[in-house]
Amino acid sequence: MAGGGDAHGGSGKAIAAAFFANLGIAIAKFAGFLITGSSALLAESVHSVADASNQGLLVLGGRRARRQPTPLHPFGYGRARYFWAFVVAVVLFTLGGVFSLYEGYHKVSDPHELTSPVVAFAILGLAIVFEAFALRTAVKHAQPLREGRSWWRYIRTSRSPELPVLLLEDTGALVGLVFATVGIALALVTGDPVWDGVGTLAIGALLLVIAVVVAIEMKSSLIGEAADAETIERITAELESSPRVRSVIHLITQHLGPDDLLVAAKVDFGPSLTTDLLAQEIDACEARIRAAVPIARVVYIEPDLRRTDAAAPATG
Repeated sequence: MAGGGDAHGGSGKAIAAAFFANLGIAIAKFAGFLITGSSALLAESVHSVADASNQGLLVLGGRRARRQPTPLHPFGYGRARYFWAFVVAVVLFTLGGVFSLYEGYHKVSDPHELTSPVVAFAILGLAIVFEAFALRTAVKHAQPLREGRSWWRYIRTSRSPELPVLLLEDTGALVGLVFATVGIALALVTGDPVWDGVGTLAIGALLLVIAVVVAIEMKSSLIGEAADAETIERITAELESSPRVRSVIHLITQHLGPDDLLVAAKVDFGPSLTTDLLAQEIDACEARIRAAVPIARVVYIEPDLRRTDAAAPATG
């Protein structure tokens, strides 16, 4: 995911809201399955259990990421948030998607009449209200961080894994509830309970799609991504703002976590600076970068001279 870091405090509140909503909804859905025998309600109850588990994993990732650096991990544990978000995709795939597909196939191949459909609709309606509240909370905390981007662009370019994952989960939960409602409604209207199984299959397919999207995004973050173009331009501008800097020869960045950025630059200070002045200028450059980009916590600056092709030493 490209883009700037997100406020972890805001995502923490959104995670808590989603966790309690999904926990209560899971209990209600499972009770509804026991009463009605609807496979769509069973799939949705497993979906909610998976979502609640995922929120627990996101909290775990946040706590692991706050551990202090060690000799084995000198840059800290910031990427733990990406790892546990990747595990979220695995949970969605195994616990949610695959189970829903299995239940849907079972219901389509061996359909059974629904009992007490009114209970099913009441539970689904209540679940929609709670899921809408959870999604509204996630949207509220993500809105200031979008910075004019579309929601899909924000999910693809955000550095913080928590809010994008919550947005995908909560949106998927609402769509899944619609699939379950439509499936049960068609089963009642047509008198064919196979539609309940079709709704369950749709829920499973939806969960698999969300799991794949989350896995792809977290894979890129785990491998390591550079800062966004705006941040790189800001760092370059801070380096070149000094009259003692002739040019920035090379600049690379990498996110060590959503709120930790590694910056390494090769800078042409010119040949006239003494060792003391060069050291002072490097310290000043580092201070300006950290002031302009607070997440740039690890900064390395290497002095060098820009060489033209004609002046470059021969190799071979």
